[in-house]
Amino acid sequence: MSKSEVVLVEKQAEGDIYLLRNAAGMEARITNYGGTVMSLSVPDKNGTFADVVLGYDNVADYIKASPYFGCHIGRYGNRIAKARFSLDGQTYQLAANDGPNSLHGGVKGFDKVLWSARPLPTELGPALELRYLSRHLEEGFPGNLDVVGRYTLTEDGSLRVDFTATTDQKTIVNLTHHSYFNLAARGDILGHRLFVNAERFTPIDATLIPTGELRSVAGTPFDFRTPTAIGARIDADDEQLRFGRGYDHNWVMAKPMGELGLLARVVDPSSGRALEVLSTEPATQVYSGNFLDGTIVGKGGWKYTKRSAFCIEPQHYPDTPNQPSFPSVTLSPGETYKNTIIYRFLVAS
Repeated sequence: MSKSEVVLVEKQAEGDIYLLRNAAGMEARITNYGGTVMSLSVPDKNGTFADVVLGYDNVADYIKASPYFGCHIGRYGNRIAKARFSLDGQTYQLAANDGPNSLHGGVKGFDKVLWSARPLPTELGPALELRYLSRHLEEGFPGNLDVVGRYTLTEDGSLRVDFTATTDQKTIVNLTHHSYFNLAARGDILGHRLFVNAERFTPIDATLIPTGELRSVAGTPFDFRTPTAIGARIDADDEQLRFGRGYDHNWVMAKPMGELGLLARVVDPSSGRALEVLSTEPATQVYSGNFLDGTIVGKGGWKYTKRSAFCIEPQHYPDTPNQPSFPSVTLSPGETYKNTIIYRFLVAS
């Protein structure tokens, strides 16, 4: 058995790197730059460990070019239409960093800041507590937001993310985690079999903003209520798939909001690795790595090409501040935002 621990293993100019290891031998390397999971080593059906997340060996490379590899996302995960929203009659202008829209918190979101870090031994397993104070009007968002994003590598084989946040002024918050997973550790993910616990999704327009409709997945390429290969229908003649260049959509979970439950399950038949994603959030974005194009060279010299990874990002719906019918993302003084995400790794039976 390995020793369960969390230790500072390297100090680089751009950020510190911590190693979390559980008693079963799983390891995660996490930097306080962006709260980024740099590597995550998990076993396959034969007990062979491999790194199942995309990224880099050095913190400096995340600064040069990263499509949000492995990071904490905030203040607002996903897109806000036309990079603006209104709150109590006041309009707030954000950075338009994704066409006309704001994406993942703006030009310098939580993925591009240094978090203070504190290693913690916990009953669940070794943990790293990351904290960041986002100042009033940082990237255009109101209120001083005090955020904690804790990673725990649990003894039962999960990477757990616990977000909490408080504010001194009414604001909006939608935090998530953005690892790019490949359970085979190489190649594409088109043969990975995906289950999504959802009967509806939010269709998007050409700029990837929800139309406001909650559409049934029945009879569409978005029906993953029965486990189906990610690549089985990804190139179907479907307007929604053309808009996203594949899957880059929000699914509405078939569970009570705020209750910890299963959102999705992914199995790689070749390695036998399985990933279950649980969260308290009401929805999840599923992204099939459509914008990876081979120009990024990551760990081990691997060129990250189209659909070489998938992301499952538990969160509230995109563009909620501009969609009155969507569940609220407003946080007021005296309230505490909470979001738990569990990435549970198993061997498929």
